[in-house]
Amino acid sequence: MDDQGLPGKGAPLEAKYLSGGTQNEIYKLDRDGFTCVIRIPPTGAPADRDSGIIREWRIIQALDGTDVPHTAAVAACEDTSVLGRSFYLMGYVDGWSPMDQHGVWPEPYNSDLSTRPGLAYQLAEGIALLSKVDWKAQGLHDLGRPDGFHDRQVDRWTRFFDRIKARELDGIDVATKWLQAHRPLDYVPGLMHGDYQFANVMFEHGAPAKLAALVDWEMGTVGDPKLDLGWMLMNWPEDMTVEGAGQGGYADLRGMPDRAKMVQHYSEVSGRQVDDLDYYLILAKWKLAIILEQGYQRAGDDPKLQSFGPVVVSAMREAAELAESTDYKG
Repeated sequence: MDDQGLPGKGAPLEAKYLSGGTQNEIYKLDRDGFTCVIRIPPTGAPADRDSGIIREWRIIQALDGTDVPHTAAVAACEDTSVLGRSFYLMGYVDGWSPMDQHGVWPEPYNSDLSTRPGLAYQLAEGIALLSKVDWKAQGLHDLGRPDGFHDRQVDRWTRFFDRIKARELDGIDVATKWLQAHRPLDYVPGLMHGDYQFANVMFEHGAPAKLAALVDWEMGTVGDPKLDLGWMLMNWPEDMTVEGAGQGGYADLRGMPDRAKMVQHYSEVSGRQVDDLDYYLILAKWKLAIILEQGYQRAGDDPKLQSFGPVVVSAMREAAELAESTDYKG
């Protein structure tokens, strides 16, 4: 921090644990009134997390000066002799995360359902703005391989499933063949988050809702931004008037706009056509099922990973059913 010329030189540094897991740990750092956040892999994280951390840093750094709500880029360190792993410092966001609410929105969003549409529209707006970033001008020309993106999605994850396969999944053949036959012939490459949902954003305190930052860039790349849209909406209710719609997940969606309105808002802000949304919804469900299947196969006695089992089956079946019912012809 001193070498980077950050404030507070000579003052004691205080660290407060915020969150973490097997891939990353996050601490709030305070030094003489200067506050930031460190994101660093734990000691036992895979070796490639060091390069992954720097990849995340590049994205955050590239977002500076754009309209995308994000944490400020403070500094990065690739020298593992400093703390044992590569790490970066980002600005502290004085806001709240839906993942910290234990299924209950903070006020006024909990008791006043009329305030909730703002949360949803802000969520959609985040990736719409992200898709508009000039990634080449921001120095991310080598971040991903946009050419052949959809060819690799289907082929890569099919090979991945074949490696981990330990049981048959109903619908996987139907969904896979449909995706192979309906790959977009043309698309506009853009910066994408890769795991976009309420869990990976933060909001400013109070109302009306205002997105404070997109966070957790582990899956960030240059590809087809509409996959972020499909990922965000794959379990979003088509009709919010149906009894029970929007309930049952980690975020209570009651009072929020239905899927069509979310898609319309994304399209208006991003400028992208969304006529082929079914493809992205099917791809998202199919891909999620395969990713979670790996966790389920490694579950052992872990109840969280064990719970992935029925989720995998449901997601793959839904992907196949949507593929069989869609009128989208590519």
